[in-house]
Amino acid sequence: MSEWLVLSLAMAAACAVVVAIVLINNRRVPADDDPSESPDVLEYMTMMIGVVYAIVLGLAIAGVWEARGGAQESVRQEAQALHEVQARSEVYPAEVRDRIRGDVDAYVSYVVDTEWPYMADHESLSEKGTALLERVRRSVTDYVPANDHQAQAYQPLVDQVAAADDARGARGENAGATMPGVVWFGLITGAVVTVGLIFTLQIRRTWRELLLAGLFSALIAFLLFLIWDFDAPYGRGIAATAAPFTDLFPHIRM
Repeated sequence: MSEWLVLSLAMAAACAVVVAIVLINNRRVPADDDPSESPDVLEYMTMMIGVVYAIVLGLAIAGVWEARGGAQESVRQEAQALHEVQARSEVYPAEVRDRIRGDVDAYVSYVVDTEWPYMADHESLSEKGTALLERVRRSVTDYVPANDHQAQAYQPLVDQVAAADDARGARGENAGATMPGVVWFGLITGAVVTVGLIFTLQIRRTWRELLLAGLFSALIAFLLFLIWDFDAPYGRGIAATAAPFTDLFPHIRM
């Protein structure tokens, strides 16, 4: 059974139970009952729906913001690890050192110039970027240290390459949208219900009421847009950037 079917059945069952209880209860109300003596249920329900939806919006914004922060941190860790590879390779012979640094520069240049827009378009990493990082790994691991000093630097270099590979994997996992479809369904449905409740409160055409209704609707639309914009950490306006790469490798620019 799909999650959408379960959701539909649960919502339908909840509505049916509430409507059935209200209808049964109304049959038991005496003829001389005065509804004006009880609290206004409509205003209470409107307030509660607004509060619940505000909480859901806040949680959604916090979730996508946290995902964006995690995506940016993955980029920083990857760039830092590759910078350490270049720095620690100083103890190797010039030929080996230049090959390692050249491979790192080629990988960083490709990530900044080519793979970044590729992630935005395809929501995944490119095969060429994976191959370039594998070439960096081979350049580091294929060399056999010639003395104790080089041997002491060998394992930290391998560890930094592994850290870069791990951060690259995390970057790939964050390349796509982070909000499930069922959450978007709830956000959009909640927005329609919350804005629709304006019309149950007998809104009139005075300029103050129209202004408040318009501002309220615009606020809901802005918050939904904010969630949508944060939902793709690398692909939209307020997105994680390649700044850690360009900061640590200033000779490579977009």
